[in-house]
Amino acid sequence: MQALIDTYARALVVEENASPHTVRNYVSDLRQLRAFLLERRLGLDGAAADVAVDRVDHLAIRAFMTDLLRRNSKTSVGRKLSAWKQFFRFLLRRGAISRDPTAGIATPKKRQQLPVHLTVDDTFRLLEAPPKDTPAGLRDRALLEVVYSCGLRVAELVGLDWTDIDGGLELVRVRGKGGKERLVPIGRKALAALEAYRGRVADLCPRRLRDEKAVFLNRRGQRLTTRTVARLVDHYVAASGIATKASPHALRHSFATHLLNAGADLRAIQELLGHASLSTTQKYTHVNLDQLMSVYDKAHPRA
Repeated sequence: MQALIDTYARALVVEENASPHTVRNYVSDLRQLRAFLLERRLGLDGAAADVAVDRVDHLAIRAFMTDLLRRNSKTSVGRKLSAWKQFFRFLLRRGAISRDPTAGIATPKKRQQLPVHLTVDDTFRLLEAPPKDTPAGLRDRALLEVVYSCGLRVAELVGLDWTDIDGGLELVRVRGKGGKERLVPIGRKALAALEAYRGRVADLCPRRLRDEKAVFLNRRGQRLTTRTVARLVDHYVAASGIATKASPHALRHSFATHLLNAGADLRAIQELLGHASLSTTQKYTHVNLDQLMSVYDKAHPRA
């Protein structure tokens, strides 16, 4: 099984153009499954030292899911099951197995959680929190403005290069999940914040160490990581006195919610966010329920 996991990991990179983060998570989930099967002596062929994938059945998969659900959330287990399903479908296509042991196993039902988002006033307070007189502060102002202006995922934000930003056309080229690219409008305030930050990059980090392509850099001249961005947002949420516990992803949710509240079309928001399915975007309609009820009351003849 281990050799097939390695083969699958290479196929994810070459055939699916999966990100390193995705490959790392899938491989980790598959190795956990393999370790469980070895520990319980499931799927072994006699005295073989490794799991024989063609001997793994749905009972073994369900046994591991049951074990995981004792100490993990349904969301986490559902994500792992998705990784296993993709792996066994890959093996089925390659002829390594004759049946898929994950077929018919449903994802654990999880409670629907509404996305955390900020009010418009709280968002503006957050955007104004970083200082205007330091290179790092200007970087952080630009970072927050771009996330909110474009609705980017954190990985998309830290992956931005200067060549991805077209100030004349007011567009940003974004490399999303699975290597898919999309064009997203960017507001003038975000562009102005980027320009102010770019003028002080030399004060933030020395040229000889600087990654000249990357937009958002640390003091060592390296591209910011997603974890660093999360820490920065935590810092400015606390500094601005916002009561809501907001992550970088909350700014993306705020972007979508505020657009929807202003009357933007749900399919347009889907394109801006880079969602593959409209059902993923539809969770924002729940956030907007109060406004929808107000519109209904005003517009329906029999309301």
